[in-house]
Amino acid sequence: MNSAVTALKSTERHVPAWTPPLDAEELRSVLARVTTWKPLDVKAIFDDLDTAIGNQTPSVATIADLVERLRGYLKQLSDIAVADPTCPPTKEMVRHIERGRPMRDERLPADRRQAVGLARRLAFVTSDLVEELIEAGYIKSDE
Repeated sequence: MNSAVTALKSTERHVPAWTPPLDAEELRSVLARVTTWKPLDVKAIFDDLDTAIGNQTPSVATIADLVERLRGYLKQLSDIAVADPTCPPTKEMVRHIERGRPMRDERLPADRRQAVGLARRLAFVTSDLVEELIEAGYIKSDE
């Protein structure tokens, strides 16, 4: 045999076949989350906070949608707070997340005043959490 071929064969290493890190079902799950992902819109959050806790009471026609958006913001902000294991959330962030968790699952009351109350409670905890995240540098303000 040629000495060059012999030298090449002696330096070859067995490399195991590549296996994907996720199976088909896990990939479908990732795809579903990526395709439904919406970037954080801090300006929209502040607009809805103003609607919920501003000078004017939210109208009957808008309250259900407002509550759903506030729940979505709270979920998204909570996820941001706990997303990086190398940078855990502060105690204040955890406190706000825990305060908001039951409200995210609370049924929308049929009574308008109670529905407005839920919207305002969601708005206050969302406001507290967004301010903590901005202060800690997890997200940027819309300014």
